[in-house]
Amino acid sequence: MLRRFRRYLLALLTLLVAAYCVYKFRHAISFRDFQWGRVADSLERARISLLLLALVAIYACYALRSLRWMRFCRSLGKLHFANVYKSTLIGFACVFLLGRPGEPIRPVLIARKDSLSIPQMFGVYVLERLFDMAATAAVAILALLSFRQHGPMGAAENLVRTSARSAGILLLAGLGAAVAFLIYFRRHGSHWLAARLQMANWRHGWRAKLVAVLEGFSQGLRGVGTWGDLGVTSLYTIAHWALVVLAYLWILHAFPGALAHLTLSNVILVVAFSLVGSAAQLPVAGGGSQAACFLVLTLILGVESEPAAVASILIWLITWAACSLAGLPLLLGEGWSVGELRRLARSEEKAEVAQLLSDTQQAPLEENPD
Repeated sequence: MLRRFRRYLLALLTLLVAAYCVYKFRHAISFRDFQWGRVADSLERARISLLLLALVAIYACYALRSLRWMRFCRSLGKLHFANVYKSTLIGFACVFLLGRPGEPIRPVLIARKDSLSIPQMFGVYVLERLFDMAATAAVAILALLSFRQHGPMGAAENLVRTSARSAGILLLAGLGAAVAFLIYFRRHGSHWLAARLQMANWRHGWRAKLVAVLEGFSQGLRGVGTWGDLGVTSLYTIAHWALVVLAYLWILHAFPGALAHLTLSNVILVVAFSLVGSAAQLPVAGGGSQAACFLVLTLILGVESEPAAVASILIWLITWAACSLAGLPLLLGEGWSVGELRRLARSEEKAEVAQLLSDTQQAPLEENPD
């Protein structure tokens, strides 16, 4: 019930933010002169070779994600690249179809294929998200530092830049809090968990689930136990996001006119806005990233509405929806359905939590038989 309430609350907040943006930008962009013929002309004149190159880069990004995941799990057990890569494609295809509720599927698939602990895989997933959050903050800062506005800015442009700067500050604050928690948990987490497990009331109800999740998270943190691990995973992260920026660059430069003349700093700005907008994605339909791309291209970079709309949609299709081209056939080839995978994720997680709690309940009895 609480999870459903949070989901509805997030959807309501997303709608309110979207409504506010529409109200603020109602006079900034006029669709009265929008010409569908120019949309078709932009598509006809697009360079297919650059679009295909961007598609290959995105699939290379999934490969880098898989290699980084394997590095995170180096101390937890042996993983096979083919299994991790397939599970990554299937997992992102499920997220595309289901939205955020599909995210637990990828850790469960990776754990099952190579017989690893599911709580540990969820700990690795949290670690992966923190690395991506750090990369997102870096992209946002780089975009704001490198962008230079030519000519006076209107109220809409000022609002967009102020919103982006505020989002970057909040992201940095959240990242700082997460890093501080990681450092503390890395040093004192095991003692804290051990102390809680000695208490009977921490072995039942929501406290028991919290302890089980934190135990898996603690084990997942072993993936960056040394400076070498941190350096390698950071290199994978940098290479991944550099490829993402190149994919955006190739997609935008595939179209003639103003899009073909956008600089690298302009493209980084588009990536930053797209990442912020992706927080308001709807299953299958998307929405947030396309709108963010369109706004930054038209309001800040001065691109006309028709090519901006085409580029925004193609960016979303190639960088986000394209995972389904391989992910869905792999999903069907494995004999799974999306609904089955969601049920599997829930049941496996509950089973692992129950097993972990059973082990922790028996441990004190062995130490204190009387």
